[in-house]
Amino acid sequence: YESFRSIVPYDRIGLALLEDDGTVVRARWARSESGDLAIKKGYSAPLKGSSLEEILRTGKPRILNDLEAYLEAHPSSDSTRRIVKEGMKSSLTCPLLAMGRPIGFIFFSSKDVDTYKDQHHDLFLRIAGQLSVIFEKNRLYERVLQVNRGLLAVQNELVHQATHAALTSLWNRGAILEALDKEIARSRRETRPLSVIMTDIDRFKQLNDNHGHQAGDAVLSEIAGRLSASLRSTEWVGRYGGEEFLIVVYPCDEESVSSLMERLRSSVCSKAIRTNGTKIQATISLGAAVGYNTRRIDAETFVRVADEALSRLHRQAFAATSPNLQEEHWPNHVQGQPDLMPYY
Repeated sequence: YESFRSIVPYDRIGLALLEDDGTVVRARWARSESGDLAIKKGYSAPLKGSSLEEILRTGKPRILNDLEAYLEAHPSSDSTRRIVKEGMKSSLTCPLLAMGRPIGFIFFSSKDVDTYKDQHHDLFLRIAGQLSVIFEKNRLYERVLQVNRGLLAVQNELVHQATHAALTSLWNRGAILEALDKEIARSRRETRPLSVIMTDIDRFKQLNDNHGHQAGDAVLSEIAGRLSASLRSTEWVGRYGGEEFLIVVYPCDEESVSSLMERLRSSVCSKAIRTNGTKIQATISLGAAVGYNTRRIDAETFVRVADEALSRLHRQAFAATSPNLQEEHWPNHVQGQPDLMPYY
């Protein structure tokens, strides 16, 4: 606004660019000595049928040295009415052309009549030409940013698809095992206990047989949501496979994992799952491995022990209904791994 003062007389400058494939002229910036702007950023008008269309056709500036007289002759011109309301008496409109293509207009306005002269045309066109290059570069930059944002969104979606199970939106098997490796490394650095929980849906095959696979999918999705909602943002849950989920919690000792497992169990069975007009009362079983010294414990061992604890829980439940079966004794630590505790 200040930089043209020494070469162009004006009390107001406005910038408008073509949008919507060149059919609309929209104000992008304005500054005036008159105070309140009657044409502000966002003001728009159709190009077709307007006097601006003729300016673009000729590529030459237009001088109106008596805006009040022009408004009297063109009473339907809303933009002229607004400029006159701001106290402007004359105006100069320069087309902005970038590489021969119209991109908009710059408007100079004055509070005095007869401010602009024909001999100023070449000067105004040179100014408009330089501004056009600046504006076009800026617009291209904005488009590049927009494309980059779109590419980033696509990239994030691809990463999400690659690391999450489609049905449940939980981490998939590869991603949850990668998370387990990271938490094992952290446990080793900080020498604090890490727990891994394996859980599955009780009698899931029977549920599918009785209600259909669509209902089974609905149950899987709902239980996944309930498990996720019961965990803190720093705790991990993923779909390990089929109806099995793997949960990684750090730091977490035997007492904490016991409390967490009960909370997870309650969150799943607290309310029946409604699907296709049917209420399904689903429950889960959980087994855990608690590592107190993880320097010699890898992810595979954690998962195996948690899975064995879950299997032992199922065998106990089966033995309770079959009096002829003897429950096997299981030591309170894993053979060769005194710092890895099974819990179920």
